[in-house]
Formats: sequence, structure tokens, C-alpha cells
Amino acid sequence: MAIFRQYIAPFLIVLVFLVALLAVSSRIFLPSDMAAPAPIEDPDLAQMELSPAWDRAWS
Repeated sequence: MAIFRQYIAPFLIVLVFLVALLAVSSRIFLPSDMAAPAPIEDPDLAQMELSPAWDRAWS
């Protein structure tokens, strides 16, 4: 158990940190239109699109 606590767990923590750092840093190299946040749909429009299927599922 000491091997896991001293070597494996810290390695996994550093590995997860480096993967997250790489993912965040890679946004610099994306084209400007892809680096923007994803668009959010109008909630009313999304609800209207889902309601016929929802009604059919419970009929």
C-alpha cells in the first residue's frame, strides 16, 4: 500500500493535471471560430422540438 501512496497515486495526479493542462492549452492553436464557447439553444425552442416525442412516448 505504501508503494501506491508514494509512487502510483502522485503519478496519476500529475498525469491528470498534465492532460488537463494540455487540453486547455491546445485551445490556443484552434481556429478562432472553434475556440469560442458552444452556442446555447433557446430553451423554449428546444422544449418545443422535444415535446411531440415526449407526448408520443407516454401515449
